[in-house]
Amino acid sequence: MKELPYTARAVIGRREMVTLPELGLSLCAKADTGARTSALHAEDIETFEEQGHLWVSFTTRSGGPDTPPHVFRLHLHDRRRVTSSNGHGEWRYVIRTPMRLGEMEMMVELTLADRRNMRHPMLLGRRALRRLLVAPGAAFLHGEP
Repeated sequence: MKELPYTARAVIGRREMVTLPELGLSLCAKADTGARTSALHAEDIETFEEQGHLWVSFTTRSGGPDTPPHVFRLHLHDRRRVTSSNGHGEWRYVIRTPMRLGEMEMMVELTLADRRNMRHPMLLGRRALRRLLVAPGAAFLHGEP
């Protein structure tokens, strides 16, 4: 067997609780090695310009449709074309924010997507999973929900 080209920072389960401290959110995220970029559930997405900078406003719910909505106005980091697993491409807005997973803290880029019909409000893609190993048969290795 070939050696890993790096030392893994941690082993995570297929689902983990993460915190987005700047947004004041704690939510269940699904590790998705098939996705390149991470995604956060967002509704009512609108962009606007303020003092020469682009911003995005959106509403999210951290625990499903019955939880109270959180409304945010954040700096718009980027806009990217994302192709979903069913082959459909769409343009999505991207924000950057710190994320805590257990004892680790890292900056993540999150595309804003309507995930209301999905089980998890957040997906962790390969960019966020760099230097982490995913144990698909385990969940919540870094804290219970």
